Amino acid sequence: MGLNPKSEIRNPKLQRLVPALLDWFLRNARDLPWRRTRDPYAIWVSEIMLQQTQVKTVIPFWERWMRALPTIRAAANASPDKIHKLWEGLGYYTRVRNLQKAAQVLVEKHHGTFPQIFDDVLALPGVGRYSAGAICSIAFNQPTPILDGNVIRVLTRVFGIGENPKERAANLKLWKLAEELVCHAKTFRPAEAPGEPARDDARLNKNQNCSHLNQSLMELGALVCTPRQPQCPACPVRKFCAAFRDKRVGELPKLDKRTLATARHFTAFVVERQGRVLVRQRPGGVVNAHLWEFPNIESDGAAAKDVFKSIFGITPPILQPLCTVKHSITRYRITLEAYLAQFGGRSFTMRKIPRARGVHPSESSGVWLTPAEMRRLAFSSAHKKLVSAAADCILSGR
Repeated sequence: MGLNPKSEIRNPKLQRLVPALLDWFLRNARDLPWRRTRDPYAIWVSEIMLQQTQVKTVIPFWERWMRALPTIRAAANASPDKIHKLWEGLGYYTRVRNLQKAAQVLVEKHHGTFPQIFDDVLALPGVGRYSAGAICSIAFNQPTPILDGNVIRVLTRVFGIGENPKERAANLKLWKLAEELVCHAKTFRPAEAPGEPARDDARLNKNQNCSHLNQSLMELGALVCTPRQPQCPACPVRKFCAAFRDKRVGELPKLDKRTLATARHFTAFVVERQGRVLVRQRPGGVVNAHLWEFPNIESDGAAAKDVFKSIFGITPPILQPLCTVKHSITRYRITLEAYLAQFGGRSFTMRKIPRARGVHPSESSGVWLTPAEMRRLAFSSAHKKLVSAAADCILSGR
């Protein structure tokens, strides 16, 4: 990474931070399933899933993925329907498509083996500088720095960085600090801590210092140095923290104010005929690409019968309110109102909806599926809730 690992040893703050972080991590690290392995594939999958997603949410998805696709080759060869179904509910679906593309690259160019060279990892689809650094340090104990939201928060507070961390100068400074810390961890031995007696601590001699140092920064940001109500009395590095000393913890990091959320309103229809329901697949290149959904449109509160006619071109039968789903995507707060429309044995086709892919359609556009068939497909989070509601209506004979 271009830094002399010994160049920062003269910095007393770094010398004290590294052993404090390593010791705290070994005593307080959460027992997460991907921490029980050094398999770079498993670690890579966890890092991709953890992008913009909380640990508690990721755990069951990671475990399910690793059971279904335990190797790089298995991920590379899986069908698009399978990878989307395994990812269903985790959101940001571009991640899983890039993950599969990267797995295919690994099979084609690396014989199905995960590379240990940082630049090779960085070149994979969907892998940025942070992810590449995390994978190389955690899986291979390399002194590669990381900088995510948690690490930014810890470093800006500890080093008292008052500039916006997203601005170029501040961001470069943070990357340099992260690099200095992990490089010092690479060369660190317990006896090096100045002013402290030498220790024979076997826990700090497992040749995982780079891995543990980077994970300690992420863990500290997640558990102690949190955005709101940080637990400063429990922090292992509070005596080195500039923000704690200057009573500026609540001010740092100095980030731009969040954009106000925008409300959006959609109307969806569960159209049932002879025990089957009409669904469609979203095309590529749009939000939730390739996932399945019920016919819907952004409606801005228009009457349901008018929305139905605008989609299907016919006057609807009696529309029964089914459910209302509220969810958020980035800066949008979405309300989805769903209605049940039952056609009995009458023929029915959709217009303005592209031909579905992945299954054999029974109509010129869209497909009629049973509840069991729908459950085998991946739906967007909001529409997945409608699958259960639709199944309940059909099974109850409503």
